[in-house]
Amino acid sequence: MPTTAPPHLMRNTNFRWLLGGGLVSMLGDQFSMLALPWLVLSLTGDSLSLGIAVALMGAPRAVLILLGGTVADRYSPRRVLLASKLANAAILLALAGLLMLGQASLALAYAAALALGIASAFAIPAGTAILPQAVPPQALQTANSLQMGARQLSLLAGPLLAALVLGAHAGAQRTGMAALAAAFAIDALTFAFSAWTLRQVRLRPLAAAAAPQAMWRDMAAGLAMVWRDLPLRSCYIYWAVVAFFVMGPLQVALPVLASERLHGAAALGLLMGAHGAGTLAGMLASGLGGAWLRRHFGATLLLVDAVVGVLLMALGQIATAWQGAALLAVTGLLGGYVQVAIFTWIQRRVAPAMLGRAMALFMAIFLGLAPLSAAATGALLRRLSVGELFCAGGAMLLAAAVAAVLWTDIPRIAGSTSVASP
Repeated sequence: MPTTAPPHLMRNTNFRWLLGGGLVSMLGDQFSMLALPWLVLSLTGDSLSLGIAVALMGAPRAVLILLGGTVADRYSPRRVLLASKLANAAILLALAGLLMLGQASLALAYAAALALGIASAFAIPAGTAILPQAVPPQALQTANSLQMGARQLSLLAGPLLAALVLGAHAGAQRTGMAALAAAFAIDALTFAFSAWTLRQVRLRPLAAAAAPQAMWRDMAAGLAMVWRDLPLRSCYIYWAVVAFFVMGPLQVALPVLASERLHGAAALGLLMGAHGAGTLAGMLASGLGGAWLRRHFGATLLLVDAVVGVLLMALGQIATAWQGAALLAVTGLLGGYVQVAIFTWIQRRVAPAMLGRAMALFMAIFLGLAPLSAAATGALLRRLSVGELFCAGGAMLLAAAVAAVLWTDIPRIAGSTSVASP
């Protein structure tokens, strides 16, 4: 990890436990992310079956994440995150054991995907809500920068580590199932280790919260809190627009661009790698600009989105892989920078007792709109060229940023300097 973090943060025991355990667990996640699709394809060779498995893992996150945030606020993020890690470890160990016993089946893969998706719906909001209670408020920006940078690093390095284990899959069927079982077992062990490190974390006590209500009333209270807070409401609506116009082109149109213009999967790998590396650099750089972002959060957010809109328009005109890699590296750099700023702003603005629900709603926006954006992009590509689609998407993002400047208060939003009180 970089050495730019303030010494007081790197000496913080809570943060070291969270960062170390989280990094190990995130690297382990990549084993399952590769092994589960490979298991389905090994059993069926059917792309539809693979799509169903991916949907079974993703749908619970979109549907249950608001409930997960409510539960995290109700019973504490640490307890909910710990329970989800132990549940993941048990699911993956059971899956690994059944594979070693020769009990592999499509139904088993589907059940594991669904169970892992349900667990993640509770883990994601709990994981984003725990940091403000574990580190000093003045270190929150840098803590987010390092923690999110570690996640991005795991996305780059984890698949390479997982590929070494899954390389045994090239052998006989029995040997291949053993390799997949080993991958799931490794992920289970990383979850168990991460659960142990989480037990070492000591959170600051919160002010007394209101008496618990029915679960659905607690959920409604979180939604009402976001709606009543005008800056939060404006930003959430704006981010929904951004998610719709950016996620589809990057997920669907980018592979089409690589296929039609750059003629190869290697070019797609270069484009995705450049974007991932840029995102990592932006996340780590965000820890250096905390003071500026606190003063100019809203204006910086809209400026970055306007620039990204222009870059997306340019991406539709590229003729070589290096041009696309350069544009996507800058896009990732800017996106990673503001992503850390956004998380920190929400964590500082929202009272800790409501933070799980606020972060869950933020995640739900992207989880819910991602498939819609992808479907819309796929439909538009039947009528538009890939260059026209990138131009249209970038132009819409630029227009959204300009509209926010003209007709909302987002440009005047400054970052909060401390976590809101309940």
